[in-house]
Amino acid sequence: MIKFGEMEIALNSATGFALMAAILAVVLVIVLLIVSVRRAGQSARASSELARQLGGLGHAVQVLGAGQDQLSGGLRTVSDAQASGQAQVLQAMEARLGAVQQQMNDRLHDNAMKSARSMVEMQERMKETLQGSAVKTTESLTQLQERLKVIDKAQDNITRLSGDVLSLQDILSNKQTRGAFGEIQLHDIVSKALPKDSYTMQATLSNGKRADCLIHLPNPPGPIVIDSKFPLEAYEGLRRAEDKAALVEAGRAMKVAIRAHVKAISEKYILEGETADGALMFLPSEAVYAELHANFPELVREGFEARVWIVSPTTCMATLNTMRAILKDARMREQAGAIRKELHLLSGDVGRLGDRVANLDRHFHQASKDISDIKISAEKAGNRAKRLDNFDFEEVEGDDQTVVPIGNG
Repeated sequence: MIKFGEMEIALNSATGFALMAAILAVVLVIVLLIVSVRRAGQSARASSELARQLGGLGHAVQVLGAGQDQLSGGLRTVSDAQASGQAQVLQAMEARLGAVQQQMNDRLHDNAMKSARSMVEMQERMKETLQGSAVKTTESLTQLQERLKVIDKAQDNITRLSGDVLSLQDILSNKQTRGAFGEIQLHDIVSKALPKDSYTMQATLSNGKRADCLIHLPNPPGPIVIDSKFPLEAYEGLRRAEDKAALVEAGRAMKVAIRAHVKAISEKYILEGETADGALMFLPSEAVYAELHANFPELVREGFEARVWIVSPTTCMATLNTMRAILKDARMREQAGAIRKELHLLSGDVGRLGDRVANLDRHFHQASKDISDIKISAEKAGNRAKRLDNFDFEEVEGDDQTVVPIGNG
């Protein structure tokens, strides 16, 4: 209960509640007034501080304007200096590019001249080598053709000679004429079958014996002797025999004559270390040769055993042809040795030529690579020069402010 003077108000009544509400409202208004007053004081102090900060900010803005003016002047100076530096760099690059291009042209010219001289020298050497080889080959072929012509002529003469079969009784009358006939026929056959420098007629051996013909064959077999023998009396006895007794006697005489000739040739004309290990007995009659092989084969075998081979004009020519082939083969071997020597030298020249061509190819390849590198460097330098040439310097309107140059490239 609340008591005001003589009035008492109960708290649980409506009037008490209204009174309490009014008191609370008054207290709340008072509190709000106090809070408002305090806040007004704080706002005044904040406004004063804000005014002070705004003054400092204005001063800073003035200082910033002055600095901006100084910065504008510095940027203008830097821009002028950069423009001058770029002009100098461009001039220096142009001068350097000109010098590099001149050096490149000089080097390419020198390389081209050296390559041309090397090619000319190489062509001259090849031409000289090939000409020398062609001349030697032509000479060898000419000599071979001449020898083949001589051989063909000899064969023709032998063919004509073998067709002329004459009667021994009509031509020969005594031993001297028979010996002369045999030697002349032997000389004619040998001279037509062999070159002149490959035989010697009436050659004297180291034992003092004279051979009708000595064929100079290479070792082996070595020089071989041909001796002419003509047992005409024994052959005529065979032809004249009219009965069996005369035929037997003539056959015995034929054997004695042939064996004597074989023995004489074997002892006189087979010299160890000087002649071949055999010799030829030349019979100038095909009839006598045919008689020996038909009716006296044991004489032929005895001749083989004594290393004496009996030949007739036809078989002698065949034997001489074989000897000519041996001589030709020996001379061909000599010429083949010279040809092999020249081919070896030519092979060396070709090998050196291949090495020099390879070196020249490497030089060309290196020069081509250098030119390609120079082109790449020149292209890069040209591109850089273009980018430098495309740099722009523009002034921005307003406040006399200059912007930093920006390259278009």
